[in-house]
Amino acid sequence: MPWYALRQNYADVITMSGGIPIALPHEPELTNHYLQLLDGLVITGGAFDVDPAMFGASSRHSTVITKDKRTTFEKNITEAMLGADKPVLGICGGQQLMHVILGGTLIQHIPDEVDSSIAHEQPNPRTEAGHDVHVTEGTLLHRIVGTTRLPVNSAHHQAAKDYPENITINAIAPDGVIEGIEDSRYRFCLGVQWHPEYLISDGDRKIMDAFVQEAARDQ
Repeated sequence: MPWYALRQNYADVITMSGGIPIALPHEPELTNHYLQLLDGLVITGGAFDVDPAMFGASSRHSTVITKDKRTTFEKNITEAMLGADKPVLGICGGQQLMHVILGGTLIQHIPDEVDSSIAHEQPNPRTEAGHDVHVTEGTLLHRIVGTTRLPVNSAHHQAAKDYPENITINAIAPDGVIEGIEDSRYRFCLGVQWHPEYLISDGDRKIMDAFVQEAARDQ
């Protein structure tokens, strides 16, 4: 029988930052009900990919695995939250979905498209850094973390590929892979390719705090 699973640290960091975490079953028809309940949305990562058809790809890499109902729900609730200008934080695969929703496309398999010695699916534990990212000055992310260099963990084989005018790239890996995005049309629309819920740096703590603080702003 199907079942839901979510790492505990996703909820733990929301609680630590002063928020109340609520895990959402993937029910697209309940989107509007969730919208009324939520002050902010975290789109979590997962061991699956965005369907390439969503960003107009004519082919599908052999490594791509999809979860169609979950993606439909996450797309619907993300669009609804952004439409209501409520804070949205995309993490890893959630950042990739956010990128597509905002009009971008994805690299379907990094090893096939990027010549790099960086292991974006790091072999060491997720509680450790896999590489650093350069944070773009003047961005929302930079204002939050207060530094231009951040150590991050890395657990992805896909990444944002390009970006329309509305998307700002706020973090880049040494090999040029996009590691973070944001959209200034919204009050808080932030995506990061790494997993800040592991709190491997002070910057990760600041990201989660900033998200919860923004969600609580109108309360």
